Amino acid sequence: MNLKVGIIGLPNAGKSTLFNALLKKQVADVAPYPFCTIEPNIGVVPVPDARLEDLAKVVEATEGTKPPIVPAVVEFVDIAGLVKGASQGEGLGNKFLSHIREVHLIVNVLRFFEDPSVVHVAGEVDVLRDKEIIETELILADLQTINKQIEPKMNTTKEERAGWEVIRKLKEGLNAGNPASAIITDPDERKLLRELNLLTMKPVLYVANVSELQMTEQGNNNVTIEQLQPAITVCAKTEFELASLPENEQKEYLQELGLSVAALDRMIQKAYEMLGLISFLTARVKEVRAWTVERGVQALQAAGVIHTDFEKKFIKADVVDFSDFVSLMGWQKCREEGEVRSEGRGYQIQDGDVIEFKIGT
Repeated sequence: MNLKVGIIGLPNAGKSTLFNALLKKQVADVAPYPFCTIEPNIGVVPVPDARLEDLAKVVEATEGTKPPIVPAVVEFVDIAGLVKGASQGEGLGNKFLSHIREVHLIVNVLRFFEDPSVVHVAGEVDVLRDKEIIETELILADLQTINKQIEPKMNTTKEERAGWEVIRKLKEGLNAGNPASAIITDPDERKLLRELNLLTMKPVLYVANVSELQMTEQGNNNVTIEQLQPAITVCAKTEFELASLPENEQKEYLQELGLSVAALDRMIQKAYEMLGLISFLTARVKEVRAWTVERGVQALQAAGVIHTDFEKKFIKADVVDFSDFVSLMGWQKCREEGEVRSEGRGYQIQDGDVIEFKIGT
């Protein structure tokens, strides 16, 4: 699966600047006034994974040809700024909200930085107020969805009746100002709501967009980063400047800022963690590749991620730990040393497994 992340926030919170930094090029328009992003800007970004280069070197050493590297990817969607009243059509209204329904995870960019040259639609910087505006609009939008649901008639199925009881509980909770994710926690009840694609059921990662000075102070007049968990701190302006530098200079710049990884890496790592995602690896002459799956997925389903025929004709999966594959220089030596495990369809894939699927004809 490819991870799809929606970047949202009030106008001029720094969404498009962050988006451009993530893509390492100028894709979205950036301007110091609201609604410079009218249509969602979409960019497919490779997931940083140093293991792939190591695998490629092993294949090159053993096969004489360096294979192409195909990383896992994340699709980032820069969505136009949300304003108070969006659920009623204010700003870009439902057009904005429809784009959020398509993503797996929401990144809510909150403005911490002070800059009189960049207009704030609500007046002054107030993180808690901005956070409440956005969350309220998402709740109101979900209420509109719930209010459209029709109570089933008496001759309905047991599942339809159970679904309606969940709807009633959800409606009560949303009206009280709670997100769907906090109201409906039972996995079976959540399955009944899956087709509604509720906005407040999606996991949210907060991004505190700070100034360069705040990168060290990490605070605001009414909220701290710790109050916004899960959250990461980013200076979108600095990240954008960083993106224009050569890779070696990027590393030096990050060291000067006291950072070990750039915002892209941190956002992806946190998103993977929140969604329970991992990567397994394949290493052949044709390509070295990372594949994204949910933690706990079994070998049979993982095979289907590569190709549906792999799942239909699955025989077994040859698996070796990444560290063994690299230290022993590939499949042949790993087999000679007994480090390759033959796993059946029920094997649970582990992050970093190097796998070769065996399929029938």
